[in-house]
Amino acid sequence: MRGIEKSFPGVHALDDCQFDLNAGEVHALVGENGAGKSTLMKVLSGVYTKDAGTILLDGKEIHVSSVHEAQELGIRIIHQEINLMQDLTVAENIYIGREPTKGIFVDKKKQNSDTRKLLDSLHLTDISPDTVVKKLTVAKQQMVEISKALSFESTRIMIMDEPTAALTESEIEDLFSFIHMLKERGVGIIYISHRMEELPLVADRVTVMRDGKYVGTKKMSELTLPDIIKMMVGRVIYEEPKTKSAVPDDAPVVLSAEHLVSGDVHDVSFELKKGEILGFAGLMGAGRTETMRLISGADPMESGVIKVNGKEVSIKTPQDAVKAGIGYLSEDRKRYGLCLGLALSENVVLPSMDEFCNAGFVNKKRVGEATNRHIDDLRIKTPGTEALVRGLSGGNQQKVVIAKWLEKNCDILIFDEPTRGIDVGAKSEIYKLMNNLVEQGKSIIMISSELPELLRMSDRVIVMNEGRKTGEMLIQDATQEKIMHYATGGK
Repeated sequence: MRGIEKSFPGVHALDDCQFDLNAGEVHALVGENGAGKSTLMKVLSGVYTKDAGTILLDGKEIHVSSVHEAQELGIRIIHQEINLMQDLTVAENIYIGREPTKGIFVDKKKQNSDTRKLLDSLHLTDISPDTVVKKLTVAKQQMVEISKALSFESTRIMIMDEPTAALTESEIEDLFSFIHMLKERGVGIIYISHRMEELPLVADRVTVMRDGKYVGTKKMSELTLPDIIKMMVGRVIYEEPKTKSAVPDDAPVVLSAEHLVSGDVHDVSFELKKGEILGFAGLMGAGRTETMRLISGADPMESGVIKVNGKEVSIKTPQDAVKAGIGYLSEDRKRYGLCLGLALSENVVLPSMDEFCNAGFVNKKRVGEATNRHIDDLRIKTPGTEALVRGLSGGNQQKVVIAKWLEKNCDILIFDEPTRGIDVGAKSEIYKLMNNLVEQGKSIIMISSELPELLRMSDRVIVMNEGRKTGEMLIQDATQEKIMHYATGGK
């Protein structure tokens, strides 16, 4: 791949990118979230069409305009997000569109038998071909996804995008064993991962991307993990990082979490002070979102104590969190933060609807007034208060989510990836808004995968790795290298 360019509205995602792959090698592609790794691979696999550049396969230029074309060329991708049909069986998912037949009917016996052989070759003896996919754990669904890609004999290039994010240690070992088998067959593997410790175990070469650009390629044997981290975070930081916390040492603690445990969260404790922006850093699967979902009542907690203003609170549902003054802005605003089919005004007043009702009827005049106030304050670009939220840009949708919790007047706000998928101008506006909120005495927890964003906005940074808190530092002591050290499991 040479000179690859790809732009989306407001985002230059790939800028003169390059990548090459040899037969029978594992070439790791690494970089921070948003570096352009997945976008580059989606261009190669036909999900996106490149704007410029050339792709050569066996020295001949190819034009990949669809996933089907890429598959015909032997290029397959295992996406970070699971793309299985939840109501079909494992065997039906693996052989969808190419089912073995007996006459005009699907030969289910052969389909299940072929699936069993494939799963056995991957040591997946505890997955049954006739199990409905939605009954499997996320980790097992991920293994089915990998099995499906490996079931094609024509596969020459295998792209694995964060394949181990949801796998156990034993499952990862099985995956690595199969990767080595594929190498011996001459399959070239592109391996995208945030888990630095995996690279020496699996990679032959490493390419680093940063901010949509190619940084460099080196043999794994010539690199140390600190070398790779330095290449990943060595960007120019355009936003000035905070040099000192603005929060007084004696500021009261408004939220404390003590020994939180549940699923992917292992004994996490922290405090949030009045007027503070507390940054949470970590790579994919670190447990940051899972921790905040416990505090916001979205997921059940196995054990632990949550206190608001020094008093223990019982948070079992999102309603309990809202009553305690906690608002949660999800990283997936379209799925968890908004009702896309409702009007802007309806979304804004949703958590506080009872305050706009009188004798069972909604006071639409007051709803309109409140919505217009937030449209003006947050500079939301919309045709009007009754415009459907699904028609707004990503940045304006994010502002609607913020308006919703401002209307509820929550004192503690959890911002999960507040600027994901929005343009630079909207980012700047959200940064200003967050600073205004803490000046008014609100307190903010901000989860972000962008290190410059954390260094610009946070008063203090907590780092997580695989469900545990691995580091905590005042902003004046924080650097990108330190954060990445703790985020990759460093002590």
